[in-house]
Amino acid sequence: MSLRDRLKDDVATAMRSGNNQQRDTIRMVLSSLALVEKELKRDANDDETLGVIVKAVKTRKESVDAYTAANRSDLAAAEEAEIAILSVYLPEQLSDADVDALVKEAIAATGAASAKEMGKVMGWLGPKTKGKVDGKVLSGKVTAALAALG
Repeated sequence: MSLRDRLKDDVATAMRSGNNQQRDTIRMVLSSLALVEKELKRDANDDETLGVIVKAVKTRKESVDAYTAANRSDLAAAEEAEIAILSVYLPEQLSDADVDALVKEAIAATGAASAKEMGKVMGWLGPKTKGKVDGKVLSGKVTAALAALG
């Protein structure tokens, strides 16, 4: 079953069970996915669907930070609940040790020797870490590793 089909099934299940928050959150992702598919002029594959979900989670994490800074814990809690709903569709997150190992492997594979080559390293890491680690965390680790080289 494709990720898109799983989302559609879960919307129907949420509707039957009366879980309005889950229903609305998944519908929002399906709506964003429909826009992507319209742009692509074809059905999205699982990687593209995952990209839509990752983007939705990232947006919500940024909202949580903004709401927390504005002392709006009620709105931050609602965004965190949506993150929890969407996290079910994300692949298992990489541990810090796994990320560090991948960063070392990427630097070795690309031959990067300075911070100027961060793009090369991030490009190598992109397909291997998509949806498995937060981009800010990954870029921070790459920056630190490259700075340590020289």
